[in-house]
Amino acid sequence: MAGNSFGKLFKLTTFGESHGKAIGGIIDGCPAGLQLDLDAVQQDLDRRKPGQSAIVTQRKESDTVQFLSGIFEGKTTGTPIGFIIHNEDQKSKDYSHIENSYRPSHADYVYDQKYGFRDYRGGGRSSARETASRVVAGAIAKQLLNTIEIKAYVSAVGEISLDKDHNEIDLQNIESNIVRCPDTGTAAKMEQYIKEIRKQGDTVGGVVSCVIKNVPIGLGEPVFDKLHAELGKAMLSINAVKGFEYGSGFEGAAMKGSEHNDLYNADGTTKTNYSGGIQGGISNGMDIYFNVAFKPVATLIQEQTTINKEGEYVQMQGKGRHDPCVVPRAVPIVEAMAALVLADYHLLDKVAKQ
Repeated sequence: MAGNSFGKLFKLTTFGESHGKAIGGIIDGCPAGLQLDLDAVQQDLDRRKPGQSAIVTQRKESDTVQFLSGIFEGKTTGTPIGFIIHNEDQKSKDYSHIENSYRPSHADYVYDQKYGFRDYRGGGRSSARETASRVVAGAIAKQLLNTIEIKAYVSAVGEISLDKDHNEIDLQNIESNIVRCPDTGTAAKMEQYIKEIRKQGDTVGGVVSCVIKNVPIGLGEPVFDKLHAELGKAMLSINAVKGFEYGSGFEGAAMKGSEHNDLYNADGTTKTNYSGGIQGGISNGMDIYFNVAFKPVATLIQEQTTINKEGEYVQMQGKGRHDPCVVPRAVPIVEAMAALVLADYHLLDKVAKQ
């Protein structure tokens, strides 16, 4: 199976399955001498872990990361950073009913067709549990980036949307509620809706928005390696993501050029920021902002018609512990993938200037 690595200079390779003994990763290319705050790494993992609130899966995992290499006396050595996160609360029997059948809109069917074999326990490699390894690497990338601030938050759950842009909200309020929406009133509506959806045995999607501040001018490469293209790839690689837009996004398609152009101030900043902090694939020093759309979780605690390995129609109902809505736990994953992209371009920029 290919496709387990991300990045060029700051590179992450992940391994492990949802119901295996452990998941983990190897970070290659992190410079030596970086003083790490390992508590901050664990804090990001705690924001992603299951069982943290009443609106997420009740699987209980401490998600405690154990570093195996690449760190000595709290600093990176420049060698590969290896780490593992043990799986502690697998209930593989919850998936025995799908050993020979496929959940609609899940990776079950295509994995079986492509590889001729699949780990049906929790989806195996296709499980979103793999993203915990990304959060570890992203937390280290954040510390490499130092002054760059990356903040993601929930801006929509189903049809309930935060009717404010990132300039109108206090990003310090993101962690003030279990939905991770920085507006208290909107967060309360979202929380209640997710609880109602869970009672119905159904799921719902949503949107995670992200703002990146203090980005220096010059990150990104022209043509095929544009900064926004790599951010798009990073976000679309996250489980359940169905869409990515940055800057004015699709709304910009309805505007005239005279409305959309970001006019310059004398110091090189712009009066507006429809470009989303990126022009020509290169950061321009303004805030980078984007939205990531997540579909409803495919596994429902409702009866659905599906097919089995023999191509026969069968009835199936999801069992076990599943998120009714992934977006509250996806917030640190979006931040992590953004950090991995920026860390890579940060190192590429340093190499280019040597």
